[in-house]
Amino acid sequence: MRIHRFGRRSLLFLTLLLVGLAADPARAGQVVTDELRQWAREAIARESTLEGRAATNTVSILYFENQTQRPELDPLQKGLTLMLITDLSKIENLQVVERTRIQALLDELALGTTGLVDKAAAPRVGRLLGAAYLVGGRLAPADQTGLRIDSDLVRVAAKDTLGQPTSAGPLEELLRMEKEILFDIVRLLQLELTPAQIEALRQPLTTDLKALMAWFQGVALSDQQKYPQAAEAYEKAIAADPAFAPATEALEELRARNLIARPLDTIELLERLRQKVSVSDRPEPDEIFKREHPAEVQSSDVNIRWR
Repeated sequence: MRIHRFGRRSLLFLTLLLVGLAADPARAGQVVTDELRQWAREAIARESTLEGRAATNTVSILYFENQTQRPELDPLQKGLTLMLITDLSKIENLQVVERTRIQALLDELALGTTGLVDKAAAPRVGRLLGAAYLVGGRLAPADQTGLRIDSDLVRVAAKDTLGQPTSAGPLEELLRMEKEILFDIVRLLQLELTPAQIEALRQPLTTDLKALMAWFQGVALSDQQKYPQAAEAYEKAIAADPAFAPATEALEELRARNLIARPLDTIELLERLRQKVSVSDRPEPDEIFKREHPAEVQSSDVNIRWR
């Protein structure tokens, strides 16, 4: 009887796990919540029940390891993952594991601040995430200042590699390189896309590299729970490209979760001013004195006279 009960509980957990993967879109947000951390702990605790249960159309994009010896490229480790997840999420018949779920799991597995995993551990991570396919990769040097992106598309259950998409060029061509990796993944997964879907995938998130890099930095800071610093990075991204929606959404998420202060709305601002400002219809003696001796007026002592 105990075995029977455990089996039912495990089946219920597995069902909730798969439903959660399907219900939460990959673009749901960039904050790793307590609920996601709890999910990661439970997934690891029940790891043996997850074997071979992944949906066949589910893919997870892990982080890319920076092997260039150029620290300024560290933001790309998560940045490329963000770009690929955002693009692949546009394909309706493909389930893409949300990045925050990946981060929560990697945090729970104590894989360091970058959340990187080696090839040996990747299939395990894929099973825990409920992914049938796993994409990971490396950033390698190319020429003197160039960059090469090497990735691996792995089939989790069979532990074999379907292909190794790659692209190279200067950092300024990051948008082109990401699209080349993206369409190679689509080809290897044998996804049939309409002309409209192909055109949608070709559209860049932004054409401003500064906005992209600031967004990457904001997400990395958010993962470290440095939310005010993350907000500053998102604001820099928005300043570089006001139409860059992912940065705006990430900033609004921090405010909605009360992780940073909200900007004052007009009514609240006026109320605070009303409490600090004295209003009268005729000048008081001290007001006349302040007008005659402006150097002695304190900045916090303000008097307004309506005419």
